[in-house]
Amino acid sequence: MALRPSSPSNRDDQLAKRQAAQQDVFLREVDDALRQDEMLGAFKNYGRQIGLVVALGLAIFAGVLWWNHYQASQSGGRGEQLTLALDNVDQGKLEPADKQLQTLAQESAPGPKAAAQLMRAGIALKQGKQADAIKLYAAVSADTSAPKPYRDLAAIREVAANFDAMPPQQVIDRLKPLAVPGNAWFGSAGELVGMAYLKQGNTALAGPLFAAIARDKDAPESLRNRVRQLAGLLGVDAIDDTAKAAGVAQR
Repeated sequence: MALRPSSPSNRDDQLAKRQAAQQDVFLREVDDALRQDEMLGAFKNYGRQIGLVVALGLAIFAGVLWWNHYQASQSGGRGEQLTLALDNVDQGKLEPADKQLQTLAQESAPGPKAAAQLMRAGIALKQGKQADAIKLYAAVSADTSAPKPYRDLAAIREVAANFDAMPPQQVIDRLKPLAVPGNAWFGSAGELVGMAYLKQGNTALAGPLFAAIARDKDAPESLRNRVRQLAGLLGVDAIDDTAKAAGVAQR
């Protein structure tokens, strides 16, 4: 059976489709060429600026890496100096330890600086230099750049070192913000506030405060035992179970 020849209309349709496909390919090639020309033109016009931006970004990235390394190395060095100072304190070499800490306090960031000053204050107390210790504690407490836990600890130590010379109300005003349940320094600050209440003769506030500290499981056991006895002397029950009460009584 012979194949029927294609009609003129079919040949025209196929030719039109072939031409359309060729034209589409041509337009795509032209479009790609134009985009390449645009990119080359942009690079020629802004290549310097782009290069500077890239170089600046790399420089900043390198700077951040260097700074992190420097901070880590410095922190390691400061940690070693603090360790050496502690070793000297344990060995009774207070003067060398104080000199190491003094240098560290002058060159360190706020955190290590505050730690060094607190240690220096402790050394001063061991040496009987109470005024120097109070001055160092006061400096840390007033240093707004120091971490808050260090400032709070310095305030408590300052008040403890100067408790006998301070009016009771001044002690209460300084430490009452810290003497609240849930605060990390509740036990230490609360004990001093309670003693200040006793100096004022205000047993109605002192007894319940001592009892609250005695029930605070986060407070050191030695502190809890001490204030539990004070609360009992003031007529406030601070013991929740009889077995524990018996143990405390035996001690």
